[in-house]
Amino acid sequence: MILASRFLCISDVRGDVAALAVALAAGDRYGCEQTLVAGEHCFPGPAPLASLQTLLRAKATLVRGLSDLAVGSVDPRALSPASDHERARVDALRRAQAELGELMCARLARLPEAARQELVTGDELLLVHGSPADPATTLAPEMTDDELQAALGDDPCDVLVCGGAHVPFDRHVGGVRIINVGSVGDAPGGHAQASIVVITSKGVEVEHLSLPVPRPS
Repeated sequence: MILASRFLCISDVRGDVAALAVALAAGDRYGCEQTLVAGEHCFPGPAPLASLQTLLRAKATLVRGLSDLAVGSVDPRALSPASDHERARVDALRRAQAELGELMCARLARLPEAARQELVTGDELLLVHGSPADPATTLAPEMTDDELQAALGDDPCDVLVCGGAHVPFDRHVGGVRIINVGSVGDAPGGHAQASIVVITSKGVEVEHLSLPVPRPS
């Protein structure tokens, strides 16, 4: 008998609740037992509260991205935007905080930067947004093995699930399986990206999905 763990792994929902619904439905179709979400849950998309509530109802494992910390702790009145783009971002921050409310903003700020899980193989899975060494460092597909190794630091995990790059990839570096799951709410082409990760005694299987998101015409 082969024991297996099947995870839906996603990141960068960014307040796009329609794309999130598509990703979660894919996890149900694949029979995933658990949802792992690598940060950036609410901002700057149109439905920050609905996105966070949907993740909480799904009992997903959440870690904190940089925008989650900003929504949870930054006072927009202390910011001095210097361009139209920056002013639009500050306005989006105000709207997200107003919609989420004080308690949900505090909940975002309290999310852990990393979550660890022992796998059926006895190995350890680490869930982060950026890199184990620095949450602000994104692991990107164009990085060399040496660059990825440096970004991993000395963390002892066996499987790393991360986001931030908005481009999914799957690499073996220094004994670590790095799985970047792309973006639910900011993927190219109006799709939601998600990864199905199946871990058995025979190893790790990864399937990256690009899922069309129905939008009002």
